[in-house]
Amino acid sequence: MQLLIAAGVLLASYLIGSIPFGLIVVKITTGKDIRSIESGRTGGTNAMRAGGFWVGFSTAILDILKGAVSVWLVRWVGDGAWPWLEILAPIMAILGHNYSVFLPIYENGRLVRFSGGAGGAPSLGGAFGLWWPSILIIFPLGFFIFFGIGYASVTTMSVAFLAIIIFTIRFFTAGSPWQYIVFGVAAELLLMWSLRPNIKRLLAGTERMHGWRAKHKEKQEQNSGG
Repeated sequence: MQLLIAAGVLLASYLIGSIPFGLIVVKITTGKDIRSIESGRTGGTNAMRAGGFWVGFSTAILDILKGAVSVWLVRWVGDGAWPWLEILAPIMAILGHNYSVFLPIYENGRLVRFSGGAGGAPSLGGAFGLWWPSILIIFPLGFFIFFGIGYASVTTMSVAFLAIIIFTIRFFTAGSPWQYIVFGVAAELLLMWSLRPNIKRLLAGTERMHGWRAKHKEKQEQNSGG
């Protein structure tokens, strides 16, 4: 019986993660298909490109809730007694977000893959669900990294990295389950896998920058060209 409940929770977590909030919010607010814009991903960053700050922010909040709700669902059905399920559920939500069953891609009439986002927001949501104060640390640091460094991909990957640090510290100082560290590591690997093209561009120095860093770089290039 417990095995069936666990399987049901994991399936529900994947389906929750699969809800393409970016596609829905952008379509409702702008009429655009987010899949045809820039990276084609359905996460908050691309939603911001498609519809502006508040569209991107709303998408990010809804995507954060995917990861959090998956953890809360485990605790609701298992009364906090399943630490492994607590980390597997948000992992399934991240997988659903990145490879949504609702966003199939066909080539020549054949299903080749599922599309979605990069996984940063549901990773943050998973950390939030496991220990709610983590969002008070990761969220502001994420903004600092985004506007300080200027790379959305680096910001996305930093979410799980910060979760690893937080849960490692809590394991040694507060007796937090060590499985929470595993969540951070697994989430980081999923983020890096989904951002492989961005990592290649980062290494090549061609990754797109945002904010004041982008303007500063553009000004430097104009000055050097002049």
